[in-house]
Amino acid sequence: MSRAASTLTKKAGDISSVFPSLSGKKPPPLPARYSELKKKLIAGKEDAVKDSWHRLLSNLRSEIAEVREKGNKVVADVEFEDIANGTVRQSFLDSIRHRGVGIVRNVLPRAYALGLKQRALEYIEANKSRIKAFPPDNPAVFELYWSPSQVLARGHPNMLKTQSFLTTLWHSSDPASEISTTYPLAYADRLRIRQPGDAKFALGPHSDGGSLERWEDPTYSRVYQKILDGRWEEYDPYDARFRLDANMDLYNGAGACSMFRLFQGWLGMSSTGPGEGTLRVCPLLRYASIYAILRPFFDTRTNELDLDSSDFPGSVQAAAQEYNTETHPQLELQDTMLSIPKVEPGDYVAWHCDSIHAVDAEHKGTGDSSVLYIPACAMTKSNVGFLKKQRESASVWSPPPDFPGAGGDGEKDYQGKVDWSSDFIPPAAKRAMGFPGQGGFEIMPHMSVGEQNIIREGNRALFGV
Repeated sequence: MSRAASTLTKKAGDISSVFPSLSGKKPPPLPARYSELKKKLIAGKEDAVKDSWHRLLSNLRSEIAEVREKGNKVVADVEFEDIANGTVRQSFLDSIRHRGVGIVRNVLPRAYALGLKQRALEYIEANKSRIKAFPPDNPAVFELYWSPSQVLARGHPNMLKTQSFLTTLWHSSDPASEISTTYPLAYADRLRIRQPGDAKFALGPHSDGGSLERWEDPTYSRVYQKILDGRWEEYDPYDARFRLDANMDLYNGAGACSMFRLFQGWLGMSSTGPGEGTLRVCPLLRYASIYAILRPFFDTRTNELDLDSSDFPGSVQAAAQEYNTETHPQLELQDTMLSIPKVEPGDYVAWHCDSIHAVDAEHKGTGDSSVLYIPACAMTKSNVGFLKKQRESASVWSPPPDFPGAGGDGEKDYQGKVDWSSDFIPPAAKRAMGFPGQGGFEIMPHMSVGEQNIIREGNRALFGV
């Protein structure tokens, strides 16, 4: 065994280890202590929570009716040029805040995005005997993180500009919160090249950022405190205040994300329309999030409180939060999970970190459905801490700390892996990765005290300045 392999911090595997529904393994029942957790979370507020549940169901039905009528037209788009020029229309801002999903067109030039895909294909071909992927017999999602295509896309100035724009949709109800949306940090994730006819990468409705952690971690649960108090009308899904210190990974899960991703996202490398192996999303961000938090407390057959059961529907330790028509019936996912509108190479799709999303169960198109997964991450204390660990992984081409095989050899001996000393990686890309020698992030007078503080902390921790 190599020295690197002896320091594995995540078991080797592929994306199927993240989702019980993909692995086919039936999870065991949750321990009885989860019944006590339910009772504790709403103690003394049972009547308020029950009343709020009925108000929610009424509002949810109205929202679902609108989505059913309009279909994926509810997913708005905007040109990158408008972001760059500061001319984004208000209707797009209103839509993405409400729906939790949006498309930014032409973030990268079409030819450049297609070139990234070709380079990725060459990298896969050169190393195909070593690469883990799912499904094994017809790979669609590759356990790759340090190919030149991925690194260049993450650090492209247009991508960084887009991420900064998206993260500024967030705020904190505490002005002293240490968060900066000015300088996005890079989170290394996989890539997907899904071939026509594939029906195995049938990733169903889920949300990332932990599952049971939303209720079990005391700080994470405070994100949803107004919901748990029976006052869901006051809940703001874009308030970062308590998310900054939330523990989204209590069980060292294979699919856990240690970085606070304000938006998840991917960059298109192909022309892909609905039904062609693309993203599906439930555009009910606020109402679906509220429903998901309240769901474990109720029997949906009677809509009465159920505090004696330890069941948290779709929630499994060390896995993503999953949803289906049985576990979360009133979301009517058979109608509210929509394939996003057609995307072209260079388009960027973003969805809120709590959004319920999936992929088409079958790729019915004629061309590949290819994307680079690139979320939008702000600068926070925990994100800076994770970036330092990710930087160490990158320097030896090991899988990042959140992913299967973390701490192992990864791409160390791959042909064509990214050369971190090369000038082809722009300084801004290296800075977003936290590599020293790039100087620090600039502090500007208009920034809040909290933002200035986190930039100072980040500069010291990452760059020693």
